[in-house]
Amino acid sequence: MDKKTEEFYERLKAELDLSNTWPAEYLFKFIVPTDKEKILKVEEAFDCMGAVIKTTKSKTGKFTSISIDVQMKDAQEIIDKYIEVSTVEGIISL
Repeated sequence: MDKKTEEFYERLKAELDLSNTWPAEYLFKFIVPTDKEKILKVEEAFDCMGAVIKTTKSKTGKFTSISIDVQMKDAQEIIDKYIEVSTVEGIISL
């Protein structure tokens, strides 16, 4: 992981810790190219966590937005999930 990415996650962790009491409900939002495998990879990252997952295709159908509402135990768990799904080609984390 490059230094810029590391610094981003450090800032995110600090912000999450300031604004939440753990465990907390967290809403992940991603945009991926519309591809069953890519969408499945993101969904599988949240398997067995009791997550509520909603997917919506863009008007052109080229992209799919994925919203995942899930209970997270702490800020580090959230960051670990972002890192885990960052391997999906073309994913954008919002």
